[in-house]
Amino acid sequence: MIANRPNAIGSPGYSETLPCEAESASRARLLVGAALNTWQLSHLIDDGQLIVSELVANAVQHSRCHSLRVSVERPTGGRVRVAVSDKSRSRPAVATPGVDEEAGRGLLLVGSLADDWGVDYRGWGKVVWAELPTEGSA
Repeated sequence: MIANRPNAIGSPGYSETLPCEAESASRARLLVGAALNTWQLSHLIDDGQLIVSELVANAVQHSRCHSLRVSVERPTGGRVRVAVSDKSRSRPAVATPGVDEEAGRGLLLVGSLADDWGVDYRGWGKVVWAELPTEGSA
C-alpha cells in the first residue's frame, strides 16, 4: 500500500507516486477527494476527481513511463492545483475529435472544468496541472 504524505515544505498539499497504468486513476481520485475533504472544499471534489482522471489517462496513454506522480496543492488560499507528473517531455496536445470519435476529449474537458491549466517542463519530464478556484464554485 502506498501512503499519502503531506508536503514537507511549501504550500499545503498531498502527493503520491503511482504505477503508470489505467488503474491508478481510481487511487488518484481518492487522493484528490481526501485532500479536498481535509481542506473543507468538498464542493470541488467532482471537478477535481474528473480532472485528475483525465490527466492520469493522458500520462498512461502518452508517456510510456513506469510511474507517475499525482499531487494536489493549495498554492494560494483561493486556488487548488491538481497535477500529474511523468518522465516524458512530449507536449500534451488538445485534440479536436470528430463527433463520432470516442476519445480525444480529455484536455478539452480539463480546460472546461479548470480555471487555468498548463504544462511545466522539468529536466526529468513534465508536470501537467489544472487549477480550480476555491471561491464561487459551490
